[in-house]
Amino acid sequence: MRDFLMLGTAALQLNHTTAAQPRINLIGKAVRIAATATAIVVSCAGYTFAQDTVKDKSQRRNIVSYTRDIKITLLGTGTPLPSVDRFGPSTLIEANGQYFLFDCGRGASQRLWENKIQLGKINNVFITHLHSDHIVGFPDLWLTGWLPANFGRRQVPIEVWGPKGIEQMSKGLQTAYAWDIEVRNHGKNKFDSAILIKTHTISEGIIYDKDGVQVIAFLVDHGDFIDNAFGFRFNYKEHSVVISGDTKYSENLIKNSKNVDVLIHEVAFAHPELIKKSQTAREIQSLHTTPEEAAKLFSTVSPELAIYSHIALILTDPSIPAANISDLIPRTKNIYDGRLEIGEDNMIIEIGEKITVKGKTK
Repeated sequence: MRDFLMLGTAALQLNHTTAAQPRINLIGKAVRIAATATAIVVSCAGYTFAQDTVKDKSQRRNIVSYTRDIKITLLGTGTPLPSVDRFGPSTLIEANGQYFLFDCGRGASQRLWENKIQLGKINNVFITHLHSDHIVGFPDLWLTGWLPANFGRRQVPIEVWGPKGIEQMSKGLQTAYAWDIEVRNHGKNKFDSAILIKTHTISEGIIYDKDGVQVIAFLVDHGDFIDNAFGFRFNYKEHSVVISGDTKYSENLIKNSKNVDVLIHEVAFAHPELIKKSQTAREIQSLHTTPEEAAKLFSTVSPELAIYSHIALILTDPSIPAANISDLIPRTKNIYDGRLEIGEDNMIIEIGEKITVKGKTK
């Protein structure tokens, strides 16, 4: 049995460095602008696609099938705060019959199963950066998704894309759980390759391009001493989603969010008295985006829908009350007048002919 484990250990790290020139699929909103009364062909960013220009929706459905193209589930919209209402940051995108997980914070596996999604079906994981709140759920997903019970049953190695350090993380997990892997493999005639982790160290550019799905990584600004924080753009058919990751106001994010349908962006804020009194609170805020900064960014990008996730209510002094999450909307709407949602765990956004939001509690 130990021979099998050693074989697995040798094979467990299938590592790739993903580097490509940035290329933005500028399909997005422009494709839905009606012009004449027929369908015309447009070439954009290396893609050729049919632009629907029929104004009558009943006629338009005869040309293009407007079924749901992308489904987004906000599995976790929280922060390191150990809250059961807002689990750690994690966003699931479903497109073309496949699942793509962006960050894997605390409780990601529980939220997946709550949404009746088999953990073993999650084989593509994208990590924005290696802060613990974005990756602490990964060992659970990796190991539990490998179990033979109906919630697991992964059949292929799990693949994870992330910044420099992702290989070290994966090797460390392999070492930490070596005993568990060996015991659960006991009695098998060969090493089960479904426990393998295939890692991809990313840089800016296209990091995934397969079966019509494209994922683009771009650098964001999570502070001067964090040089490997990324956001992601997800393109499929005529639609796109941008996930900011942890960032301050970022011009590079704006550049990579052109014509995006849904922009999922982090936000952090505190009671004004706390910001005045606490150096720690000011330092935390300096690594993130305030509602006013997010509003400025949303106004520049003009997404069809902006959503707050990774919502940080900064708490450093128990004598000062926390900021109220209900203040997020008015503080943003003072500058930005577009469609805006405060993300909640298990909120579902569907992108097709229109963008629908389900699962709001308020």
